[in-house]
Amino acid sequence: MDIVFTVLILLLAVAASGVVVRLVPFRLPLPLVQIAFGALLAWPRLGLHVTFDPELFMMLFIPPLLFADGWRIPKREFFMQRRAILMLALGLVFMTVVAVGYFIHAMVPSMPLPVAFALAAVLSPTDAVALSGIAGRNRLPEHLMHILEGEALMNDASGLVALKFAVAAALTGVFSLRDASVSFVIIALGGLATGAAVSWLFSYASTRILNLTEEGDPAPGVVMTLLIPFAAYLFAEHFGFSGILAAVAAGMTMNYSTFAAASPASARVRASVTWTMIEFIFNGMVFILLGLQLPHIIGRALLDAHEEQSGSELRLILYVAAVSVALYALRFVWVWLLRWFASRGAAKHGVANAVPGLRTVSMTTIAGVRGAVTLAGVLSLPVALSNGQPLPGRDLAIFIASGVILVSLVVAVAGLPLLMNGARRRADPHAAEERAARIQAAQAAIRAIDELHETLTADLDEAASAHAADVTARVMGIYRRRLATLDDDIGPADKARRGEALEFQMKLAAMRAERATLLDMRSRLRINDDTMNKLMREVDLSETALLTRGKEKD
Repeated sequence: MDIVFTVLILLLAVAASGVVVRLVPFRLPLPLVQIAFGALLAWPRLGLHVTFDPELFMMLFIPPLLFADGWRIPKREFFMQRRAILMLALGLVFMTVVAVGYFIHAMVPSMPLPVAFALAAVLSPTDAVALSGIAGRNRLPEHLMHILEGEALMNDASGLVALKFAVAAALTGVFSLRDASVSFVIIALGGLATGAAVSWLFSYASTRILNLTEEGDPAPGVVMTLLIPFAAYLFAEHFGFSGILAAVAAGMTMNYSTFAAASPASARVRASVTWTMIEFIFNGMVFILLGLQLPHIIGRALLDAHEEQSGSELRLILYVAAVSVALYALRFVWVWLLRWFASRGAAKHGVANAVPGLRTVSMTTIAGVRGAVTLAGVLSLPVALSNGQPLPGRDLAIFIASGVILVSLVVAVAGLPLLMNGARRRADPHAAEERAARIQAAQAAIRAIDELHETLTADLDEAASAHAADVTARVMGIYRRRLATLDDDIGPADKARRGEALEFQMKLAAMRAERATLLDMRSRLRINDDTMNKLMREVDLSETALLTRGKEKD
């Protein structure tokens, strides 16, 4: 009963955080609000205690979130930016482990070098979920957001693999760079292959075994999509591969599976709605659990420091500040060098003014927000060595990691809006290809209508043929008006847009009148709930499609 009560409280906190963000008159990042809610729930008098199991946390929350991110991320831009993403997700991670690990060990000699490396490893992954909550998906430059999302998808795996080897070195005292490198390649490639295989098997099952059709219930296929990230993660971990990369690969494969191409519209719509809700709930749960742990971790560390000697509390805060500065400095230099080498390559091909911009480098640096994976990783450090002795420096590592998470969130909240306000925003870089795609799709629709008209009217008499021609003209008129709004000639296009705007207002008013009439008929017992729900769903879907097209034109 206590577990059910705790889950309900956490769900209520997730919903309340979303309400608070909408009600306050100024912009509040949702992750910080949720962390604050979690910290409030950790108040002793409330009696809410959630034991943080890092292994359970990684298995339950991380795979679906990474799967959804991998499914959503633009694959073309991901592959176009693959060099920058890999240099951040692999090169920067291992540079952070080495450089920051040695820095922490030099600053805190009592912390063994393998533990310092382990702390640096858990500090290396960034959190795209927290970043999008702070900056917003449409405020950062698009190419930069693609790089940051791709980095966050990949560096979780590299950071946690580095943590695994650092912990093994701390427990056994043995480390081999050659063995670690070979193991990393095997673990990464195995995880990617496992995720792709699981996604392909789901696609095969959904189209062949479940036989999803327009007449069938799409619910079984949607439920199976919920199981894909967990299956990919568990299979990969069972075979000793990276479960995180398996979840990412499964998500990225979904856009190329037959589920995306051959499944009915009802299944795709329901899957999209379901995953949007899951992302909101799981993201909220992650940050609320993070907030639940932070007061206990920070309070215990400060209490231990106070019992040791006077002034230790200030030294702990200085440790957090120094590690944060080291992380930002290393990230800034690394990003600057990447952009400098890229500019040199562009200059050789005749591209002028290809120099790294300070503002963009600063935004990329500050956007390296740490989040839940960092906390889960540091809490997974073993409590004791193989001989039963406590692991030296574990509590201090947990405190430093927790402090760095808070510092990175606060710095991003304060710094990113300032940098984004002064940045020049480019016009939508995909506007031209979107316009071309709309034109080609409308032209294909007109051709298909024309071919179907010829087929259907071949054996009809004159009256039936005239009626079919009238129906064909009405349907084809929708696409011709759409083409008219995309015309290069400004005069006709502007007239067509005004007509379409008027049509939009009329359709919206008509649909809302339909909805009001259905509700009134149900209240007067003229129709039952089943009839009303069926008709209301039709109106709701039509209005959703209409509003989506309206937003795209704004």
